[in-house]
Amino acid sequence: MVRNIFKNNIKELHKDIDEMGSFVATMVSQSIEALKNKDIELAQKVIENDDIADKYEIDIEEKAIILVARQQPMASDLRDIFTVTKVVTDLERIADLSVDIAKITIRLKDQEYIKKLIDIPRMAGIIDGMLKDALEAYFKKDIHMAKKTCKIDDEIDSLNDQIFAELLMKMMEKPAMITQSSQFLFVCRHLERIADHITNICEWTYYTVTGEHVDLNQ
Repeated sequence: MVRNIFKNNIKELHKDIDEMGSFVATMVSQSIEALKNKDIELAQKVIENDDIADKYEIDIEEKAIILVARQQPMASDLRDIFTVTKVVTDLERIADLSVDIAKITIRLKDQEYIKKLIDIPRMAGIIDGMLKDALEAYFKKDIHMAKKTCKIDDEIDSLNDQIFAELLMKMMEKPAMITQSSQFLFVCRHLERIADHITNICEWTYYTVTGEHVDLNQ
């Protein structure tokens, strides 16, 4: 009976993480959509939604703490609960980085872009798939899927290098565009960090299943 109660509580925590993950994924995609279309209203919405992401984190962590206090779980169960708190921390930081991108959109609102944004949205699209796969691997406790998802980070690094080289050339050709180009580099850096947090989620999945801390991005 006690065991069933614990399993139901874990399921509830996972449901909350699923909701938070979907919410944060939307923040990421909206931040890039706002940047691409110079949609200041949407950018502002992303910024305001950060409070909701923060509340998700606080509520889930509180539920996890109460679960430990009431159920006195076994070692493997404690690992599962501990991982919950780590995953929501990574999700909250992804939300913060989405806000940082939205702020750049507002910063550039009066400027004409040096070129149509193609590679940055492409980079964000890959990240969107990574996040969905990472969360699916987490819920299924599928370490093979977690490993596979981490490997996609190489594509992000490659795109980031490509965009960096292109923007560097733009800055040399048009010094007046240095400020704007620098902002786009920050966007790429934020996306790269989002991918790093997604990799963290995959590594927490591996830890939940095996009890081992392993760098899956090698």
